[in-house]
Amino acid sequence: MSVETTSLGGVEGVITAGQIAESASWLAALQSPDGAIPWFIGGHCDPWNHVEAAMALTVTGHVDAARAAYRWLAQRQLANGAWFNYYRGADVVDARLDTNVVAYVATGMYHYLLATGDVDFVAQMWPHVRAAMNFVFSWRMGDGTVRWSLDAAGRAEAYGLLTGSSSIYHAACCALALGERLGDDVEAWREPTAVLGHCVARHPGAFAPKNEFAMDWYYPVLSGALTGPAGERRLDDGWERHVMEGFGVRCVSTSDWVTAAETAECAIALDAVGRPSLALDVFALTARHRRADGAYWTGVAYPQSCTFPHEEVTSYTVAAVILAADALTSSSGAADLFRHGVLARPPERPEVGCSR
Repeated sequence: MSVETTSLGGVEGVITAGQIAESASWLAALQSPDGAIPWFIGGHCDPWNHVEAAMALTVTGHVDAARAAYRWLAQRQLANGAWFNYYRGADVVDARLDTNVVAYVATGMYHYLLATGDVDFVAQMWPHVRAAMNFVFSWRMGDGTVRWSLDAAGRAEAYGLLTGSSSIYHAACCALALGERLGDDVEAWREPTAVLGHCVARHPGAFAPKNEFAMDWYYPVLSGALTGPAGERRLDDGWERHVMEGFGVRCVSTSDWVTAAETAECAIALDAVGRPSLALDVFALTARHRRADGAYWTGVAYPQSCTFPHEEVTSYTVAAVILAADALTSSSGAADLFRHGVLARPPERPEVGCSR
């Protein structure tokens, strides 16, 4: 049984319901006839951002378009459960296999279930989610982290990434919830998920150092690996480095280049730890990126106030803004997917030999 979603309500003083609908229509119009959602017209499609866009379409009532996006994934899944990094039309333009990119389908499908109640479609997609998560955990290392990718020649990278692992952790929790809802046996994923969450929360040094990137700052909180006072401390500790007051979140701490997607995601992380007022203040800064047609500039560089990349608007940026608006207004059934204490998570489990 499917429960169709309706239009999202606006965020007072930031974006109206009509503007959200306008942005959703812009996103839907970008979708190719085969269901792919590229970064921009003529651009490539990557499965992670494709899923993010499908999530935004779901909560704005474009459910048929969201289903088409997930069917596109199903049709292109490799025999090992993975997807390539980048596609353009029928062509593969980057053959790397990124474990985080592969895992995100689980987040998308659980989000879809929460928003629509459409168990039948989720059951159709479940074999693809299961295959994807089996691929991801097949690249688990001895310390509980997950190799971040295999290059185009099939060579596995020797390390994990904190942002990617945080996202994998949240996706794995979603996969566990999906399996339980569908009555399938997913116990084999429980221990790897618990250990990965512990690594993200307690051992950031186990991952390749990418501290300059804002996502490495807030993603352990956004994913729910760091909660409560620990999550708040992490956001507080990185605030001055990553937030350009009055403008938004720097994509990279070494440059005054503010990106709307990171700003919107940071707002979701703040909401997740119970700081809705500050989340609203941060989310309001995305309005500086909005275009008249409902699209959003990917980034703006200061002090010049020029777009960077030049005049680029991206599907994932619009999607992040829509998902943040949903989270801050609790409009859809999936609005609290990233809110701490809502998604069931296995108890944190240290890796073998860990004293913490």
